[in-house]
Amino acid sequence: MFDLTGRVVVITGASSGLGMQMAHGFAEQGADLVVMARRVEKLEALAEEMKGMGCRCLPIQCDVTKSNEVDAAAKKAEEEFGKVDVLVNCAGSAINGGVLTMKDEEWDFTIDTDMNSVFYVTRAFANIMKKKEYGRIINIASMYGLVGNNALESVAYHTSKGGVVNFTRAVAGELAKYNITCNAICPGYFETELTADTLNTEEFKAYMRMTVPLGRYGVSGELNGGAVFLASDEASYVTGAILTIDGGYTCL
Repeated sequence: MFDLTGRVVVITGASSGLGMQMAHGFAEQGADLVVMARRVEKLEALAEEMKGMGCRCLPIQCDVTKSNEVDAAAKKAEEEFGKVDVLVNCAGSAINGGVLTMKDEEWDFTIDTDMNSVFYVTRAFANIMKKKEYGRIINIASMYGLVGNNALESVAYHTSKGGVVNFTRAVAGELAKYNITCNAICPGYFETELTADTLNTEEFKAYMRMTVPLGRYGVSGELNGGAVFLASDEASYVTGAILTIDGGYTCL
């Protein structure tokens, strides 16, 4: 089960963090990869590593907040592989702040990076999937797209990830007739290069012990199983689903 040999998987935000972790997970299942991000040197290093695992890997420098760059990346991927089977929208970033103090430019940055980019990338690559009448779209949202919080003011991030959750449902309904599924994963706290400094403080560890039933943050690889499942043929009847991988945070 879950063999992805011969499948072409596109991952945005693949230069670090969860995107890079999932690239390894898909490669281990035999998939070929298109990895996208702004930091091309990190993508090229990842591509070499993936090739060492026996898969083809095309690195493409792309700012996913710019639709012209996204469209060019999609064209390049199609020219290289002739198809796209799986899309993982993982690119994201945020500026934290509360509704009373957040500046326009901080709001716009977060919405552009975490919400608008998902639309641009999905539009471009779903049009490739439509030609073959096959596709798996996986949007990486967040548990913060499902709930609020009183530990950190992050209104734009909550808003953008909540938008991704319902964008997922809308796309699932729209593209089902083309045999394209669309699902979302809502991760909880995971250690990445952006979060490690915060997660490893004693204050945050204490907060996780109180709010996360499993009492810890997610570690590298713990998101891969969910992503591989949603990308697989075994998930052919799963669409519009929102999968939380959060150690139980949202069950309380």
